[in-house]
Amino acid sequence: MCAAPPVQAKFAVCNKAANPAKVAIGLFDGKAWVSEGWWTIDPHDCATLIDHPLVARYYYLYATDGGAGSWSGGRSFCVSPRAKFTIRVRSDCVRHGYDKVSFFEVDTGAQPDWTQSLSD
Repeated sequence: MCAAPPVQAKFAVCNKAANPAKVAIGLFDGKAWVSEGWWTIDPHDCATLIDHPLVARYYYLYATDGGAGSWSGGRSFCVSPRAKFTIRVRSDCVRHGYDKVSFFEVDTGAQPDWTQSLSD
């Protein structure tokens, strides 16, 4: 009898837009608010931002196509222009040497696995 491989729980983002998107995620890691980025996701492709079962209901995303397009919301997090970053502060971004941007809230419904789509 063949057993199916275990399902890999994750938080993924799929880019259904026409241009590549740079994506950052904000979350509470159990001790502090954290923002991480950047993942570059080509059009019609997906990237895994978290590769383990989700433990929170709410996650926060910010994405930009580098031009006039962005996906944002009402929750502020710090980001860095560097290619990869992990930031463990959420307030006084500029004083800490970071940029402050507004992320949108993703309600996963407390599911252990979630895929969020970005579209034009």
